[in-house]
Amino acid sequence: MILRHRLRFPLMFLGMLSLIAGLLTGLSRLGWNIPEIRAGLLVLHGPLMVCGFLGTVIGLERAAALDMPWTYLAPFLSGIGSVITILTSYHTAGQLLITIASLLFVIVFIAILRRQFAPFTVTMGIGALLWFAGNIFWLFGYPIYLIVPWWAGYLILTIAGERLDLSRLLAPSRSSYTIFFSAIVLFLTGIVYSIFNTAVGIRVLGLGILALTVWLVLHDIATKTVRQQGLTRFVAVCLLSGYFWLGISGLFALYSGKFIPVTAMYDATLHSLFLGFVFAMIFGHAPIIFPAVLQVPILYSPLFYLHFALLQASLLIRITGDITSSTSAFMWGGLLNVASLVLFLANTVIGGMRGLISQKV
Repeated sequence: MILRHRLRFPLMFLGMLSLIAGLLTGLSRLGWNIPEIRAGLLVLHGPLMVCGFLGTVIGLERAAALDMPWTYLAPFLSGIGSVITILTSYHTAGQLLITIASLLFVIVFIAILRRQFAPFTVTMGIGALLWFAGNIFWLFGYPIYLIVPWWAGYLILTIAGERLDLSRLLAPSRSSYTIFFSAIVLFLTGIVYSIFNTAVGIRVLGLGILALTVWLVLHDIATKTVRQQGLTRFVAVCLLSGYFWLGISGLFALYSGKFIPVTAMYDATLHSLFLGFVFAMIFGHAPIIFPAVLQVPILYSPLFYLHFALLQASLLIRITGDITSSTSAFMWGGLLNVASLVLFLANTVIGGMRGLISQKV
């Protein structure tokens, strides 16, 4: 038990290395003069953020929840695979390790489903399958823009499953579950069809995202807890802002029907989703999940609203730059995106230090 707890910090560190590399490559892609870690790494910005950082951290969270030795293999392999990808040109080896990690993550969810077969675990299990499928396409050389919908599905369904679990506190009707899974079927149809007909598939995916967004807004307990105070309210504000950006990404996908790299609409769609939605969820859940995983209390502070507000403002600037073809707004918005994530990490570390100090007093 003690050994497994000691493994969590190194595994979290591996995920953070991918986050740092992903942020640096992101700045370079925006046009900022950032020294390259190695030649050819810029095209791997997306995989580093989704597979290296989020894949490792989510895998660690699930492993900590089950607390069985073999479950830590998934975050270990995704973390090591990402480090290999960052530091060497043998990125195929890194891709292979990450793909094996995602397969193990699917097996983790099989174990979870055997313990608790419920709508929310099924939803998250489907998300795990999407990550594995996307990694298979990546391993076999499919272009990233065709893989992105699969990785997006992994994150959206992971988060939606968690929120579906908490929606039980509002006692949703049986018909509401039918609507929820109908939205997921529509979303999955778009993901699969985007491989064969991108324009149609992305629009169907966009419709699925919009349907899922409406369901989450109507059924999430955050609409009630936002009236409370302190950390509870902060979490709710993050969640509701995330749903706003999720809906925006769905509208962009529905409007454009395109996932063409290095275009304004591609950037706006992806970063509305991955920054506006996914990182808003991370901001809100970090003070709860990090203590559970790392056994370090994180004391909430109103200063947490600083990194939240900076993320919102910077994303608005960036997407305005996308829509208006303003290179300066696009670049500065992206730089401030990174600043918001760095500030989030700093506030989280400070909260952890305050938590440790309060334990000793």
